[in-house]
Amino acid sequence: MRRIGMIFAALLALFGLLLLADPITPLQVGLAQGDVTVTATPMQSYAGKVRAPEFPAGLDWLNVPQPLSMTELRGKVVLLDFWTYGCINCIHVIPDLKRLEAEFPDELVVIGVHSAKFANEGETENIRYIVKRYGVEHPVVNDRNFAIWQVYGVRAWPTFMLIDPQGKVLGYYSGEGVYEAMQPAIAGMIAEFEAKGMIDRTPLRLTPELDRRAPSLLSFPSKVLADSRGGRLFIADTSHNRVIVADLATYAIQAVIGSGTAALRDGSFTEAAFNWVHGIALGADGETLYVADTGNHAVRAVDLRAGTVRTLAGTGAQNRDWGNRLRGGAGRETALNSPWDVFYREGVLYIAMAGPHQLWALDLASGQVAPFVGSGREGVVDGALLESELAQPSGIVGVGDVLYFADAESSAIRKVDLAAGRVETIVGTGLFDFGDVDGVGDAVRLQHALGLTIGGDGKLYVADTYNHKIKVIDPITRESRTLFGGGAGLRDGSAPQFWEPGGISYADGRLYVADTNNDAIRVVDLAAGSVSTVIFPNPERLAMPAAAASETPPDDFFGTVVRLAPLTAAAGSSRIMLNIQLPEGYKQNDQAPFTLRFYNNTAIARVAAADNNLSIVTPPMPVQMPITLSEGEALITLDAAIFYCEAVNETLCFPAFVRFELPLRVAAEGAPEVAISYLLVPPQLD
Repeated sequence: MRRIGMIFAALLALFGLLLLADPITPLQVGLAQGDVTVTATPMQSYAGKVRAPEFPAGLDWLNVPQPLSMTELRGKVVLLDFWTYGCINCIHVIPDLKRLEAEFPDELVVIGVHSAKFANEGETENIRYIVKRYGVEHPVVNDRNFAIWQVYGVRAWPTFMLIDPQGKVLGYYSGEGVYEAMQPAIAGMIAEFEAKGMIDRTPLRLTPELDRRAPSLLSFPSKVLADSRGGRLFIADTSHNRVIVADLATYAIQAVIGSGTAALRDGSFTEAAFNWVHGIALGADGETLYVADTGNHAVRAVDLRAGTVRTLAGTGAQNRDWGNRLRGGAGRETALNSPWDVFYREGVLYIAMAGPHQLWALDLASGQVAPFVGSGREGVVDGALLESELAQPSGIVGVGDVLYFADAESSAIRKVDLAAGRVETIVGTGLFDFGDVDGVGDAVRLQHALGLTIGGDGKLYVADTYNHKIKVIDPITRESRTLFGGGAGLRDGSAPQFWEPGGISYADGRLYVADTNNDAIRVVDLAAGSVSTVIFPNPERLAMPAAAASETPPDDFFGTVVRLAPLTAAAGSSRIMLNIQLPEGYKQNDQAPFTLRFYNNTAIARVAAADNNLSIVTPPMPVQMPITLSEGEALITLDAAIFYCEAVNETLCFPAFVRFELPLRVAAEGAPEVAISYLLVPPQLD
């Protein structure tokens, strides 16, 4: 025991002793430092002399059934992650946090303290969707007024506070590489307190937001590419880890590229694997598709004729060589850092490399890749290519000798004059200058714009992501105006709504928009001044591999629970026949899928994995699900989600989430089918 204590003390000594910092407000941080996202700083220690403050009351919590307190977390090692969801450094540490959670599943509790930089990031519902998009399953608290941030004296995103099982602050660390920094301290702390009998391994009850997400045809699509010449629409189906190819006229699915498994694997369309794909670009031959494989820190090439995928650049590991951000090399041997978008021009693939705040260039003939714009410092500084400063470039397009890119963290649209070798800013003035202001030049304000495209008129059409808008910017006059959008939502027509659109592409008088949080592709008809949503005529081709039915339904269901009368059904191969009846004057929404999931797989009632998790747009009723029945008794559960609208005016649409609980008896003789009928009642509106 004494030796364990000595090891732990040595770890603390390595971190050094630091007095508790005075709290500092977000505004002071911005003025004092200019850039509050950091790459890495050494671990600093409070040596367990400061008690961790309680969480303030009244904050919104995600992934847990009720707010947590430091008191109830006694006996656990607690790691507070101060983050904001648009910050690339904060995204980079998520795999490290998952690794720590897997290594210390019962001893460690990670809590994400979301302290928003952008106004849009402070909305709980937007954080809820980000938690789902990023696959974050640990507790998250919305620190919208920086109350927790200030009491801990945090100065940068991301910052981590390590708290011991007695509720005292051990130390903090800012930047990436959190696994290497924290793992020895956490392991040592667990050993020290285990010897004292002070570790509580009772599992923390979680209610992950990800489990509440109904299956969808697309999952947080981030980028889109309209190919007028080839008549194709390419979609980065980001959270499904694949690329979709559809007919540009009919939207019929032509191909699905990628198995859906998050991995780095070359091969055929069905064998290949991506991880969190974003930008896509088409080569001069029209048959080579280039993909920014962001989660793999790689760039991939898709041979559309041969139906194969291969890796062009990146090793699969993130480049953390902060000391030398200007070094490149052979593509397959050079680590990249979050390539977010790509653009092809004359044998060169230009890469918006969000992680190091640079643009890189991949020479497709030689296979060499290297930075060519940006010093690696985060900022908004124009000038010579490698002396300029960028801020998380996330979208890139070009025409002639000019590249345009969206600099997300500075809410700026900028350009690279390749002939002159210089960077210029069109709109955007600083890392903390954001908003929603139309106008000219320095008066313009965007909010974390992620995508842009060039229209037939030579103007830039911008996905102003956090403002939920599509804007048009004249690159010559620097005038910006809102084209469509206003408030987060999903609405078509002449007054449409978007929800954090991340990608945009122009072809033949139309804009194609990756409407990320709506899991949809939207089409803007510029001549008609209206917006519609893409409906795939063969949605079955987008079905993801079905998971086996769960033995127990999740206990955090938030819809209507309907307990049905007991039913006796005949043993053997049968069907569940679910008939959802709509009241007069209503119809199914033809833009959102009806979903149905079966639970309680037992020897009595069993649904095959391939038949579970149904997702169908406007299915004919009743919906059918094959089931195998054996003699005995069981309680079966089905969760259904249906979206329906007024049939005539179509001004109001409603979601309905219904859980059916059916006591089922299976005998030699009984009903030939498991028939369930239910009449939906629209909510009463004030």
